[in-house]
Amino acid sequence: MSRVVTQNEQSLPLNVQAKIFSPRSAEATCVSVQEGYERWAPIYDQTPNPLLALEERYLASILPDIAGSNVLDLGCGTGRWLTRLLARGASRVVGIDLSAAMLRVAQGTAAIRNRLVLADCLQLPFRSSVFDFALSSFALNHVQHLDSMARELARTMKRRGRLLICEMHPDAYAQGWRPGFRDARSAVQIETVSRSAESVVSCFRANGFACVELCNLFFGESERAIFVEAGKGNTFKTACEVPAIQVYQFTKISS
Repeated sequence: MSRVVTQNEQSLPLNVQAKIFSPRSAEATCVSVQEGYERWAPIYDQTPNPLLALEERYLASILPDIAGSNVLDLGCGTGRWLTRLLARGASRVVGIDLSAAMLRVAQGTAAIRNRLVLADCLQLPFRSSVFDFALSSFALNHVQHLDSMARELARTMKRRGRLLICEMHPDAYAQGWRPGFRDARSAVQIETVSRSAESVVSCFRANGFACVELCNLFFGESERAIFVEAGKGNTFKTACEVPAIQVYQFTKISS
């Protein structure tokens, strides 16, 4: 691992879509990943979320040149990143997700309608050594068997291919932050797996990847308005003291 970076604030534009990641609530019902996203899908793109705003603000500055590349969005959900990857000139872009409900929402976007695959990241339906770049955004903590995911990514990515993973920071997880939402039935939190950054890096290293950068992202002033709009302005200062997102940048080094 070459270096560790702490990113507190950058002056980059926001392009926010809706998801809610909320601190743990005693009233929330914990549900499986499948049930959670089945219920979440209809309202997934309706409420701005500071975690995704922060992620988009930072990733806009570090995404590699993917013009002419084959690109995979692993855990693409409603296609938030697929449209951006296409706009950057990727030759072929495909998104996979295990939630049919989320993909039905993604199909409403014409540009990505034919680029969606219902599949499990533990058994990718692609030939070997096909992808130049892969992105996984807030999917890692839903994967029970991380070694299988890393092994499949190693199989399907080209040598020197780049992998970018974003997930809730382990410190935020330890503070009780969880992926969740409220629908007409109840407050919901989705089942997750807690992992240290060291265990993630070790797993991918064992499967032929080198970690070239590990970055901690903190909320900044750009996210304050989202807290205020959600009626949580009084929690903004405290939230800024916790690293919100862990960003892993890997390169595949084995053939």
